[in-house]
Amino acid sequence: MQDVNTTTVTEFVLLGFSNLPKLKNFMFCAVLMLYIICLLGNITIFLLVRTESSLHTPMYFFISIFTVLEIMYVSVTAPKLLAILIQNDNTILFYSCYVQSYAFNCLGQTECFLLSLMVFDRYLAINKPLRYSAIMNSRFCWKLSVLPWLLGFTIAPFPSVITFQSDFCGPNEINHFFCDSEQLSDLACSDQTFGKLSSMVACFTSIMLPFFSIVGFYVQIIYTVLKIKSKESKTKAFSTCSSHLIVACLFFGSGIMVYVKPKRSHLDKFCALAFTLVIPAINPFIYTFRNREVKNAFRKVSRQIIMQFQQSN
Repeated sequence: MQDVNTTTVTEFVLLGFSNLPKLKNFMFCAVLMLYIICLLGNITIFLLVRTESSLHTPMYFFISIFTVLEIMYVSVTAPKLLAILIQNDNTILFYSCYVQSYAFNCLGQTECFLLSLMVFDRYLAINKPLRYSAIMNSRFCWKLSVLPWLLGFTIAPFPSVITFQSDFCGPNEINHFFCDSEQLSDLACSDQTFGKLSSMVACFTSIMLPFFSIVGFYVQIIYTVLKIKSKESKTKAFSTCSSHLIVACLFFGSGIMVYVKPKRSHLDKFCALAFTLVIPAINPFIYTFRNREVKNAFRKVSRQIIMQFQQSN
């Protein structure tokens, strides 16, 4: 007998934070503010790195790539969440849901790999200082920067494609503020054994492997730094890693709580909100306030802009 696709669902309903109706206006203002801060902050860091010659180093090159990724990553979920909160527009078409889930998974996994690449750069700078400049030349940096995107957009599609090829015959309510592939698989009428297995493999490959690699690199970095006799050199070495370490801990910590722990909870949506919006909004401040070079470059560019403005008037 010929297989027949029994999918009858043409759209999904994103419940979002409908269980907190009294906080809807507050959450809309908070999400909108965080989204604007994220966009302005990351755009500022990107332009600063591109225009200020003192920041034309491999570390800041990868940070500029990271800011672009953050803007794309946040823009996958934030606009729809704002529409749900202010307009009660909580429906999303089947194929729009697929695109959102696919983009979210690809960009999220790309960010995991990029964070591990950034610590690899710090590992070379601290553990191989004499060879660092020769290894991390401009051409090699560009090649490395493509690698996380290739890995993210190669691994992530499998769970999304498998999930959306399933049959959906109802119900169609997703207890989330975006199309989360794990919750979508629970709504499918057909067997999801292979889909859940592919999701587990993707989570381990794109979350746990980068996480373990980051831990491994930092163990070697700390071991090398502790052997440095000069207190000033030791402090400088630690300071170059502190921003990345904070960002990585925040992102992987919240991600592991949602996608790696065995049981789900009602707090998963808030953890997801943390790594999809809150953390990307505060990342530019982490890189700015904990980095003397960025602060000096920001002051320099600000003075130049003020001087040009005064001269034009």
